[in-house]
Amino acid sequence: MAEEHRCQAPRLCANNCGFFGNPAMQDLCSKCYRDLQLKEQQSSNVKLALNQTLASSSSSSSAAAVVATPLPITPSPVDPATSEEGKVVAEAKRMAVAAAAQPQVSRCSACRRRVGLTGFNCRCGMTFCGSHRYPEQHACGFDFKAMGRDQISKANPVVKADKLNKI
Repeated sequence: MAEEHRCQAPRLCANNCGFFGNPAMQDLCSKCYRDLQLKEQQSSNVKLALNQTLASSSSSSSAAAVVATPLPITPSPVDPATSEEGKVVAEAKRMAVAAAAQPQVSRCSACRRRVGLTGFNCRCGMTFCGSHRYPEQHACGFDFKAMGRDQISKANPVVKADKLNKI
């Protein structure tokens, strides 16, 4: 049996990358097979997210025309946020929202200089070069004082003792 395996000629990868393929992995090398699996997974995630967004948009438009009856809430045995499918769906939704919200910008919003990978994302949502990265240099509209006040108020809640009756 071992002699049969030795006599077989090694097969090259079906993608012609130069490495040897494996019949168990559709005659692909390990790298090409992994890339194929990632592409299939991403396409299925995108299809799932697209179907869900289409279903939610059609249900929201029909809800305006018809009064919806409240459904009883039943606890599901598996929490969708912790299940594997729930995580995949949440990740796909997050990626779709991020892609729709801001296209890939590789230029400074102040001077239009190309920044590429070295761009700085400000809290106002814009990308800046090294010389415009500070809020004072690009007239940032983000309210840092209000954010600091909110953080302090959340970190230090008001503690008030009950009043005691004096004797």
